[in-house]
Amino acid sequence: MKILMVLTSHDKLGKTGEKTGFWLEEFAAPYYVFKDAGAEITLASPLGGQPPLDPKSDAPDFQTESTHRFKSDSAAQAVLASTLKLADVSAVDFDAVFYPGGHGPLWDLAEDAASIALIEAMLEAKKPLAAVCHAPGVLRHPKGSDGTSVVQGKTVTGFTNTEEEAVGLTEIVPFLVEDMLKQNGGKYSKAEDWQPHVVTDGLLITGQNPASSEPAAKALLAKLV
Repeated sequence: MKILMVLTSHDKLGKTGEKTGFWLEEFAAPYYVFKDAGAEITLASPLGGQPPLDPKSDAPDFQTESTHRFKSDSAAQAVLASTLKLADVSAVDFDAVFYPGGHGPLWDLAEDAASIALIEAMLEAKKPLAAVCHAPGVLRHPKGSDGTSVVQGKTVTGFTNTEEEAVGLTEIVPFLVEDMLKQNGGKYSKAEDWQPHVVTDGLLITGQNPASSEPAAKALLAKLV
């Protein structure tokens, strides 16, 4: 069982002068779900190497059992520090792909040609794909063989407009995940803000927010075992 995890390489929060990147919990929780299930995990990012961590996700309030485990796991830290370049990986080598969120993916992965091609190839090969929180933003451009958006007619979720408003970034992000999924023909589904919510529709698994990262990973795993 080979799972590819794709992380952002983008670290600038628009023109705010603040840093962004991937959200720690959204990487750590799925990583250990997969690792504990015996999966072979490969990490990739557009630039390769160490992906930028959103500093806010490192704050004490956002630490979980999984993030504490990661911080005491030097082997996992070494793997994260040496991600492969996304353009160098191929869908044929993996059984599934998981995209952790954080705001970073809205800037790079959503527009990245290698990511778009990977998503299209995975779904064409009938392999499952999961994305959580802001990472469903990566579904903005990929299309199916019929030329329509891969979310067209699919029940999907992702970071809500009200959650984005609550963190004060509605005017900063390049697009709103909820709006984009609806505009692309997705049947958008959500729970209360900050509550776990995962939707599976065929090969697509989407999670609403950080609290949804572990259940989204488990939903992906269920497709493989």
